[in-house]
Amino acid sequence: MRLYQAAVAAVFAFVSFGAAAADYPAPRDGQWVARDFRFHTGEVMPELRLAYTTIGEPTGQPVVMLHGTTGSARSVLTPIFAGELFGAGQPLDATKYYIIIPDAIGHGRSSKPSDGLRTKFPKYNYDDMVDAQHRLLTEGLGIRHVRLIIGNSMGGMHTWIWGVKHPGYMDALAPMAAQPTEMAARNWMLRRLLIDTVRSDPDYNGGNYTTQPKAMKLANTFFAVATAGGTLAFQKQAPTRERADKAIDDRLAAPFNADANDYIYQWESSRDYNPSPGLEKISAALLAINAADDERNPPETGVMEQAMKRVKNGKLLLIPASDDTRGHGTTGFAKFFQKELAELLQSSPVRPTQ
Repeated sequence: MRLYQAAVAAVFAFVSFGAAAADYPAPRDGQWVARDFRFHTGEVMPELRLAYTTIGEPTGQPVVMLHGTTGSARSVLTPIFAGELFGAGQPLDATKYYIIIPDAIGHGRSSKPSDGLRTKFPKYNYDDMVDAQHRLLTEGLGIRHVRLIIGNSMGGMHTWIWGVKHPGYMDALAPMAAQPTEMAARNWMLRRLLIDTVRSDPDYNGGNYTTQPKAMKLANTFFAVATAGGTLAFQKQAPTRERADKAIDDRLAAPFNADANDYIYQWESSRDYNPSPGLEKISAALLAINAADDERNPPETGVMEQAMKRVKNGKLLLIPASDDTRGHGTTGFAKFFQKELAELLQSSPVRPTQ
C-alpha cells in the first residue's frame, strides 16, 4: 500500500510493525501453495506460492484486508492505518475479528517474476489475483464466509471484483480509493507512461537486466507526485520553489528497492480492470470510501456517482478535500473513515453461508 509513498511509507516502514504489535495481537505470517493455478491467459503454474499475514485468532469473525499496488500485507501495518483499526474498541478490534491480509500475486512474499521466471512469469491481472485470494481463503484456510472484505487502492479494486465474482461470500464490502469502472483516462495514461518509461531504459534490456534500471526510481517519484498527495496538502507543504525542490530531493534520496519486472507486472496488472458490467450482482452491504481530492479517481467525472446507482446496498463516503487529506493517499489514514466503517459493521446483518 504505497499510497502516500515518500511522506508516509518511508517514515513508518521500519517502525510500524513493531510499534503496532504493542497495540493489537502480534501479526503472524503464513504461506500456502495453490496447485495447478490457472491464469486468465490459460497458463498454468504447478505451484503458486501465496503468502499472508493474520492478526487475531481463527475463532474470531474473519475479515479480509487487501493492500495496494507494490505493497504487501506488511505495508498495511502502519500506526496511521492498522494502529487505528485493529486495537481494542476500534472498528476491527483484533480480539473480536480474525484479520487476514494476503500478499497479492506478484507482491510481497507471494510468487512473482523476480523469483526466477522474469518475463516468462504469466501476465496476471486483477481477476487472477482475486481468484488466488479466493483459493487461499477457501482451500488454504478453510474459510467459507467472511464478515468483511476491505481494500485500499488496488485492494479497493480487488474488493469490487470480489463483490461481483463472489457476492455471497461476505456480509459487507468496503472498497477504498477505487472506482468500479474501466481502467481509463488519466489513471491508465499515467500508469502506461510509468510502465513504458521503465521498459524504455536501456538498462532494462527486455527484462534481462543485470542492474535495476535507473529510470525506475525517477519514474516512480514522478508518478507518486502526479497521482497522490493532494493539491491542498502539496501547497501547504511546498509553497515555495525551494521547499518544492527539497520535497523532490528527499523523495529521490529515499531508499527504493523495487525489482523492475515485478514493478512493471504490478502496475500493468490493472490494464483490463472493469467490474462495471457485474455491479448488479453485488448483494452485500457496501461502503465505498473515496477522497474528494483523489487524483486517480476524481469525483468530478461523475462515473462513481453513476456506478453507485447500480449497487443496491451501496453507500459512498466522499472524504472532503483539505490540507490534511492526501489525495489518493487519504484512505491510508484510518482516522478519516473509522466512524463510518464501524457503522457499516454494526448495521450489516450476518448473512447465511452460501
